[in-house]
Amino acid sequence: AASLQNEGFMSNAGFVVTKEGVVVYDTLGSPSLAWEMLQRIREVTKAPIKRVIIGHYHADHYYGIQVFKDADAEIWAHEAAKHVVGSEDWRLRLEQRRDLLGRWINDKTQRFPTPDLWLAGDTDFELGGIHFRIRHVGPAHSPEDLVMFVEEDGVLFAGDLIFKGRVPFVGDADSRLWLKSLDTLIAFQPKFLVPGHGGASDDPIGDLTLTRDYLKYVREQMGRAVENLLSFEEAYASTDWSMYEKMPAFREAHRRNAFNTYILMERESLMK
Repeated sequence: AASLQNEGFMSNAGFVVTKEGVVVYDTLGSPSLAWEMLQRIREVTKAPIKRVIIGHYHADHYYGIQVFKDADAEIWAHEAAKHVVGSEDWRLRLEQRRDLLGRWINDKTQRFPTPDLWLAGDTDFELGGIHFRIRHVGPAHSPEDLVMFVEEDGVLFAGDLIFKGRVPFVGDADSRLWLKSLDTLIAFQPKFLVPGHGGASDDPIGDLTLTRDYLKYVREQMGRAVENLLSFEEAYASTDWSMYEKMPAFREAHRRNAFNTYILMERESLMK
């Protein structure tokens, strides 16, 4: 979680250098963090920042957007995020970040420039001989989820569809659609994976499968409980969670994941 100690640095972003410029994926959780990222890019190359792909509109992934806009980058995001800025949930998230990280996120430091291009779906592009495949895989973790696959290197920037080595944060996401999206990512057969949280992976299929198996298991257990008319408390207490309880973020995220999945399975049962 974001804190004064980590200054909001709790998520991943990345960049790809080509002969014609740089492509960035996500902009971290504050303008100051994005500025630090820009300096790291400048240590590698003086090439222009051509394009920034916003994986999704959660605070820890795009609050640095203004830094790259000021660097004359073209910002791309999925059109499903249009409703996010200015919404009640967005205002609440912003206030939470200001309360927690006011030194770095406040009225003087934080701006939210509008993307230059709202994507309606998948798109491919080439820059400096490198081919990029942008896929809309939402609604999964969020409605606007975009992932980026770099063909020549086999690198997949997966955003928050993957929390490496830890229990994912499901929130109110649709885990059924999230599972379908993970199948899409597995089909890329990536060599390396940059998750939204956690270290980079040189075993992408293993990490994708771990997240998929977790979501499947929670759905199966909560779905069975709904069929048997168990309350959530009964369902949670009677389920064997031992295979996941030692994973990081289990205590922080898992019970809420299970509860929201229980509600989702209730809705799905009414639609049958």
